[in-house]
Amino acid sequence: MKKLLNQLLHNHSFIYKTILYILTIFLIVFLLPKGGKFKYDYFKGKPWQYENYIAPFDFAIQKSQKEIDTEISNIEKKAKLYFVYKTDVIEDVKSKFNEEFDRNPFIENIEGTLRETGKDIIDKVYKYGFIDNQSEQKLKNSTDEITVRKEILAYDIKHDNLVRSSQLLGLINDGLVNVISPENRTVLLNILSNVIKPNITYDDEFTQKVKEKSISNISYTKGFVSKDERIISKGDIVEGRMFEALNSIKSELESQVWSKSNYNWIVFGYSILVALALLMLLLFLRKYRDEIYNNNNNNKITLIFLNVLLMVFLVSIVVKYDAKYVYAVPLCILPIILKAFFDARLGLFTHVLTVLLLGFVVPNSFEFIFLQIIAGIVTILTVSELYKRVNLFISIGQIVLIYMITYVAFTIIHEGNAQNLNWFYFGLFAFNGMLAFLATILIFVYERIFGLVSDVSLLELSNTNSALLRELAEKAPGTFQHSMQVANLAEAAANEIGANAMLVRTGALYHDIGKLSNPMYFIENQSTSVNPHNELSNIDSAKIIIDHVIHGIELAKKHRLPDRVIDFIRTHHGTSLVYYFYMQEKNNNDVVDVENFRYPGPNPFSKETAILMMCDAAEAASKSIKEPTAQIIDNLIDKIILKQMEDGQFMNADITFKDIELVKKVLKKKLKNIFHLRIEYPE
Repeated sequence: MKKLLNQLLHNHSFIYKTILYILTIFLIVFLLPKGGKFKYDYFKGKPWQYENYIAPFDFAIQKSQKEIDTEISNIEKKAKLYFVYKTDVIEDVKSKFNEEFDRNPFIENIEGTLRETGKDIIDKVYKYGFIDNQSEQKLKNSTDEITVRKEILAYDIKHDNLVRSSQLLGLINDGLVNVISPENRTVLLNILSNVIKPNITYDDEFTQKVKEKSISNISYTKGFVSKDERIISKGDIVEGRMFEALNSIKSELESQVWSKSNYNWIVFGYSILVALALLMLLLFLRKYRDEIYNNNNNNKITLIFLNVLLMVFLVSIVVKYDAKYVYAVPLCILPIILKAFFDARLGLFTHVLTVLLLGFVVPNSFEFIFLQIIAGIVTILTVSELYKRVNLFISIGQIVLIYMITYVAFTIIHEGNAQNLNWFYFGLFAFNGMLAFLATILIFVYERIFGLVSDVSLLELSNTNSALLRELAEKAPGTFQHSMQVANLAEAAANEIGANAMLVRTGALYHDIGKLSNPMYFIENQSTSVNPHNELSNIDSAKIIIDHVIHGIELAKKHRLPDRVIDFIRTHHGTSLVYYFYMQEKNNNDVVDVENFRYPGPNPFSKETAILMMCDAAEAASKSIKEPTAQIIDNLIDKIILKQMEDGQFMNADITFKDIELVKKVLKKKLKNIFHLRIEYPE
């Protein structure tokens, strides 16, 4: 049992990577669509590049969504409006008319003609019906005829025959033209105006039912293809009925209900492809990014896999909701984040693999993959120095522009012109660019969760008013000035060879903070002639000097400095010797254990840490020159860096001979400027 536990502890990193790998595969496959997939790619107006395609089964040719929408629109435009004819309103009006007529003592009734005149007018008003004001508004969007439902009958009439409120007074006056007495005409007009009410009202519920029934009766097909019928021949232009038939069988295949065995095979196939893609990512990390792959707490590799999974998740959710919004997902966030924490090559490699996986999710996968890979390349080429906010604005603007240009190019290829551009997609690309600014928030979150560092954090750490650097300036002012000079030299050298200038500057500022433990044992902090090393043996003195690396690492961890900064403290002397005390001891003793005078290492393992080693040694050695000249400085720099190369200090760093020569050139130039003698002013 104990042996098993030891094995598990010894291989815990590999076990964690395996679990992370399998879990990521499972989650990605879970998010991928499980239906069938049409195995041919084709475009309208382009030749069919495959062999003759024969229908594998009977299927109907589906109408396009545009055709269906047009039919629905026509039904809605031509749909008849239904109104209700209320006979009870007429009976009520006649009854109230008789009551009002009998109650009015001012009417001079000559042979009963006035009552009959009023009834004739009522019959005339209700011959076709009197429509209310609200229902009248519906007639503006109707055809010439409407359908009136009268009890159990329904009939069509022209709506111009209906009486409107604006016509009522004129109709009554026309009916009263034969009434001689003005008084009787006025009284009868008032009675009729008060009792006549609309009896035609719009039946919205019934109208909608009829309309919905008509829409439900729409045929979604417009033809039929029999099994073994040739759909298209090789070289035919994909258009017309052939294009519609291909779309129909593609839709049929992708929407089939699969049996359990087919479903399992599809999942198995997806699992293999996803596993291969993620395996390529792991192999890339193992071969070219060993420091990430072998990271003890695996936080870096977790961050990479998490972001791949996040992008697949976002795209899958959007496609399930509505595929046309897929270009609103800001995939360029992935290379931005990975470049901020790692490097451009890893960012692009991971982005390409992620986009290839998304090809299983999105429609028109070729267009999507091409566009997103181009956008990813632009992101890698343009995004730099995120601590400068204007850089991110410019880069995202360029990314959005590339999206738009690529979309226009694809539209021209498919349509043969630029007249059918869908401006909706331009809005999506702009929205995509806005969402890309969330990368800065994610970078901040990942820094806190995974303990990583970006250029934005490096800018904050390089502030000399930070607590640790302020303490260094107060307790070890000579070391602080040395660190500032090294930082300036290292930054200039990094810019010259294309390294991360902000990282190397920050590392240079903190590389000697271990000297805070014993500041007076370092010559740059000795303001008097008293040297405490005079009271110590050479071995003890060397130990104090060597220990400033260990103390620096401890102090950095105590102040929660990022690992990328601690790397500079750990490697700035590599495995070199404390040469002064080593030679002192060698002069005194014939037998000297060289390991007592050697720094513990490790050696520099990046361009940035190698630059710091060269700049640190050059700046410190230059202080020993009593009468500096250009030749002396050149010889000193050549000698120091040649010694470091002979000792193999740069064997693990990805720095070339050309880079080293450029660094030497910068150091020589900068140190000559520092030691440039001014003219002596007269007293």
